[in-house]
Amino acid sequence: MKPSRFLACCWPLLAGAASAAPPPSRIGISVGALDNPFYQIVARGALQEARALNPQAQITTLSANFSLERQREQVRQLLRLRVELILLVAADSKAVAPLVREAQQAGVRVVAVDVDAVGADGTVKSDNVQAGVLACRYLAERMHGEGNFVIQNGPPVSSVWDRVAGCRRSLAAFPKIQLLSHQESGLASSWGGKRLMTQLLLRYPAINGVFASNDRQALGAEQAARAAGRKEVMIAGVDGSPDIEKALRGDSQIVASSSQAPYAMGVEAVKLGRQLLANPKLKPRTVTVPVQLITRDNIGAYQGWQGPQSSASAAAGR
Repeated sequence: MKPSRFLACCWPLLAGAASAAPPPSRIGISVGALDNPFYQIVARGALQEARALNPQAQITTLSANFSLERQREQVRQLLRLRVELILLVAADSKAVAPLVREAQQAGVRVVAVDVDAVGADGTVKSDNVQAGVLACRYLAERMHGEGNFVIQNGPPVSSVWDRVAGCRRSLAAFPKIQLLSHQESGLASSWGGKRLMTQLLLRYPAINGVFASNDRQALGAEQAARAAGRKEVMIAGVDGSPDIEKALRGDSQIVASSSQAPYAMGVEAVKLGRQLLANPKLKPRTVTVPVQLITRDNIGAYQGWQGPQSSASAAAGR
């Protein structure tokens, strides 16, 4: 398959009504893990957009490390700080529902970012189904439509569920590909991806394709495959992270990643939050950010996660 060129894609961004609303002055952010560059850039996009709207805005950014208990503490901490808006990367898309209600009962609007959060006032996320479709179709075609395949699942959040669903949708078109495993989690980390891949390599004598639910897991899976001398393994992930850029430019068993736009997600989350604050009766809405497949064939044109450029692409599509 020859990947398409990168285009300035558009998505249903927010109308000009939000620009007439007073900008938020106190915003709380709870992300998955601040040692992950993806969430660092989501937070940076939100912070810069908030400060552009209101230079005096107070932004508190916290890292839940994918722990529901820790996120519960953080939401309550943000409520004590009397924030008006919480941008929430849920540690668990369903179990976070009571936290969302608690914030709303305190008069705070909640925007889910990157993954769904049950009951949130709005959501900004990538097209994660498409991310899985693109990556797994590419792997299947590289496998010439036959061989053994594994999926590294991840934390119990909507983005992972959607990516896995998209992957399985692609694989359904290739009946000669055998899906060996799809439920085990790589825990959204490189060490988790490496540990799971090590187990899978011991279990199965031949694995041709691996879809990891994020790039960190893909990097860990590659470490395990190299350590085991399993050169037949081709790996794809999701994020388009700087480490994956390096892998695709070098000698790596990672062959593709569906890239996201974390800076734009942070920007759009603040814009959506502003609109929700201006109109308390506004129904929940979702902003979906498109993804692009990056491979060795098009890595030279890839702009990466370069903050403001992601937002510029958004503006181009309005």
